[in-house]
Amino acid sequence: MRVAVGQIEPHVSEYKRNLQIIRDVLSEAKDVEIDVLVLPELCNSGYVFESREEVEASAESIPEGQTSRELISWSRDGRFVVAGICERTKEGLHNSAAAFGDGKHFGTYRKIHLFLNERDWFLQGNEEPPVYEHNENRFGVMICFDWAFPEVARILALKQAQIILHPSNLVLPYCQDAMVTRSIENHIFTATANRTGTERGVTFSGSSQITDVNGKRLVRMGLSDSGIGWADVELKLADSKSITARNDSLRDRRPGLYTRLTQDD
Repeated sequence: MRVAVGQIEPHVSEYKRNLQIIRDVLSEAKDVEIDVLVLPELCNSGYVFESREEVEASAESIPEGQTSRELISWSRDGRFVVAGICERTKEGLHNSAAAFGDGKHFGTYRKIHLFLNERDWFLQGNEEPPVYEHNENRFGVMICFDWAFPEVARILALKQAQIILHPSNLVLPYCQDAMVTRSIENHIFTATANRTGTERGVTFSGSSQITDVNGKRLVRMGLSDSGIGWADVELKLADSKSITARNDSLRDRRPGLYTRLTQDD
């Protein structure tokens, strides 16, 4: 299976320009016969908002919005894509990741761990991160700052995800390294699609990557690269959680000793 991360530079308050950038990377992905694609967080809107009006101007409903329609079209003929979308709902705005495959909307995950000023614009998601099955493979989804909470990746592993698709707008210098650890501790593939560029003084770290079940980086893009990075992977390798002949990363857990993790402060 050919998995790709799309690294792009969205622009805040430039919805039409962002849509064309998305179309360009989708075209590139089709040209190299990508099966599974991940696009960055908030790829339709940019990130460093200064007012709610700016957020509203780029927000769209899923799957009715124009970005969703572009992704639905690309996903036909057996493809699967997850992209970060600034989402408008009846309840308010969400930082979301929408999944599409075979020309259909599989579902939407709404970010549960909001970073810095995101809480000024977005409602916090309150549902467990999902796993979607497509073409007999299982895809877990999380968004950007979820990387800092190992419980998220572990839940996806317990739900039998083989790869974590991770739309991101990363700025901290060690986030990509943390995803290497998530791969190792869960014996799972990860695909982190980060944005690039500087927006209103905030510089994003690029370096989109795909890691294998042992934490090896199969591909890592540069700080300012635009386009896609891809790798051919055998996702079924993630079905085994064996560490040694007598150790298993999931079976050896002792959940009864971890109850403090679910207690409120």
